This record gives sequence, C-alpha cells and structure tokens, in this order.
Amino acid sequence: MAASSPTTTTASDTPRILPRSAHSLSRSQIDENTLKVLYRLHRHGYLAYLVGGSVRDLLLGRTPKDFDIGTDATPQQVKKLFRNCFLVGRRFRLAHIRFGRDQVLEVATFRRHPHPDELPEDPAEHKFFVQNQFGTPREDAFRRDFTINALFYNIADFSIVDHVGGLKDLQNRQLRVIGDPQVRFAEDPVRMLRALEFRARLDFSLDAEMLEGMIKQAPLLAAASPARVREKLMQFFRHGVAAEVLQRAQSLELLQPMLGGYQAGETTFKLLEPLNRYFKKTGTVDEAMVLAALFIERFWQKCPVQAALPINEVMQTAGHLMTPYSTYFHLAHGLRHQARELLVGCYRFARGLGHRGQKRFLCNSATPRALEMFRLWIQASDGDTALVDTWQKALHTDHKTADQPVRQPNHRTHRRPRRRRRTKPTLGG
Repeated sequence: MAASSPTTTTASDTPRILPRSAHSLSRSQIDENTLKVLYRLHRHGYLAYLVGGSVRDLLLGRTPKDFDIGTDATPQQVKKLFRNCFLVGRRFRLAHIRFGRDQVLEVATFRRHPHPDELPEDPAEHKFFVQNQFGTPREDAFRRDFTINALFYNIADFSIVDHVGGLKDLQNRQLRVIGDPQVRFAEDPVRMLRALEFRARLDFSLDAEMLEGMIKQAPLLAAASPARVREKLMQFFRHGVAAEVLQRAQSLELLQPMLGGYQAGETTFKLLEPLNRYFKKTGTVDEAMVLAALFIERFWQKCPVQAALPINEVMQTAGHLMTPYSTYFHLAHGLRHQARELLVGCYRFARGLGHRGQKRFLCNSATPRALEMFRLWIQASDGDTALVDTWQKALHTDHKTADQPVRQPNHRTHRRPRRRRRTKPTLGG
C-alpha cells in the first residue's frame, strides 16, 4: 500500500528560518564526529542538516540520545566521501558512518512521497519505491510524523529551518501530527504509541484532532507488528514513562489492541511506577519482571494466599495466565519461565515462613529478584512491609550460613587388625 502524502502546500511555501542569533542551539552541544560529517558534506557542495529528534531536544535544553543527519547527497555519494561509511537497508538505503567501535552516525538522503502516476504497476513493489524517492528538504519534512520532529539545523549558516510549524508547537508544548492524523495513523499505527511516549517524556499536550484520530484508529494497532510493539513497550520502560503511557493508552482504548487483548487494573499502574524507578537504579530493563508485573494483580485473583494452594497448582496457574500474551508476542520459553518463577516466588513470600521447601527456595539464585518484585508489589498495594523485612532477614541469614565452610566430621576409622594366616605344617617337618 502506498503511503498517502501529507500536503506540502501551506499558506506560505516559504519556510520559517531562525538565524543563529534567534535560537539557543549551539555547535558546542553537538557531537564532535557529527560536526565532522556535517562540515565535510557542506564543503563538497551538499546540503547538510541536523534533523529529527536531536534538534527538538537541543532546543528544549535536553541531551539527545543520538544525532541524525539529512542531506541531498545520495547514499552512494556519501559513501564516496567517507572511507568509514557502509550502506545498509535493502528497501530503505541509508549511509552509516562508523567512528571507533561504538559510534555509528546515520546519514539519510532527503526523500519525498511519489505521485500516484509514478508508482509501479505491481503493488508489491510500491513500498520499496515509496521509501526511496529522493526529494527536497521541504518534501522530507512533510514525510515525518510530528511537527516537532521535522525541524532542521543547517550547518551552512547555523540556522533552524521549519517547514511545518514545529517551532510554534515547540513553544506551545503541543504535539501535532503532520497531515491528517487518521491517514497518518493508518499508514503506521505505532505512531499512536509514539505520540503517547512523546506526551509523557516531554510533558506536551495532544491536540484535539490527534486525539480524535487515535480513538478512531485504535483497532489498527491489533494489526501492527508484535515485535515492534514489544520493542516500543520496552522503550517506555527505558525512558521511565511506562506507567503513564500504558494508563493513557487504556483510557483511549489503545491498550487492548496494542497488547493482544490485555487489560490492566489500577494497582498494576501503581506498580509500574516503582518498577521503572528500580530499572533506573539498576541501569537495565528486566523484561521478565515487566511480564510478571503486568500479570501479578490478576495472579492474586486466581491464587489468593488464603486458599493455601499447592505450589504445583500455583505454578500451573501462573503459566496459563501469561500464555495468551506470550504466544501473541512469541516470547522465548526461558523468559516465560523466569516471569512464572517471579510470580510463584511472590506467592511463597506472601504465605510466610515455615513451609515445605523453604530452605531450597532461599538458596535459589532467583529468589532475591523475586523478593524485589514482592517488595514493589507490597509498596503499590499498601501491603505489610514487615513481611518483606522478615524474608529479607531469612534470606540474609541463609546466605550467611551457606557462605560458611562446611565442617566435615572427624571420624577415625578403627579397623580390626588382620589375622595372620596360620601355615599348615608340611609333612616331614
């Protein structure tokens, strides 16, 4: 399906240009290697712009996570300028310029939406054709999703170039789609999740037209790639906005088509906030803990502690509870197993000390992580924190005992002395 083109004609076809004296973005804020690429492109007669989220973040006083470059040079022309460049993408050709082992700068050629009469006769070729039509900076700006992501920084004169009204939206702290929201969300339903992410991360408002488009196009999320949605979910946690985004998604009826029919309770949203703080503290997002957190409220409904269920039954219930979600997102068996063990561990903690298998449970290497999960749940549900402290002491005591060398009993063996064989007297002796 060919992407429909948002119009590139406004009241004035002239972009708004802020000279260096009228904005706060400075070259000192831009990565040194990024500047090298921009300058070399410019010296060889090509347009060289800093594009996308990096311009937005710098104007907001935030630190960009990366820097992307836009140019009118084709990928092959970029490759000729940089020995450390390699081209990637079979459908969407990009130039990647490598610096050292860890840094890769992405250089994209400005693109445009093709006219309907330009499309190949074979519909199967449309997607490849649409993604690789080179165009002008203005045409490229109108291909982007939100106005605040379509701002350019021109290295030639250090000006900010705005074709779509992004500067005004940035000033008003408003998120607005370029073109018709319903059409743009139909092109890529994951844009709705990106909108909620930017709203939470930047503390921006969503304009009324965008909200209406999200409500009408919400069912389309069910057809989005599960792998993309799963990665976007993890990204919410990496940015520390998962609780806010998922709660907003549920209020707009986006959560169910987004997560394969999943619905969350209020306590789950309360749990996601301290869980995000825990991830920030540890520096990594634990997907097994995310999975357990999404289902723990429903888990307690199926496995109340008062029922005193056998552990085997609890394990089976926890596994069945997460099966539809795990199947929808094609989760690995190991990840599902870890999430199930976290839920079962929480059940063991909730029922208290003194049950069968406690010593083996305390010695398990996964138990401290399960205790952290239980602690976060207790905080979110206003539970008994003393129970957490009790288990923490038991865990500490058990580990301390386990660290001490085991003393072997000193049993002296007493063997009876062997009896000498009596030799028979020989004849004639």
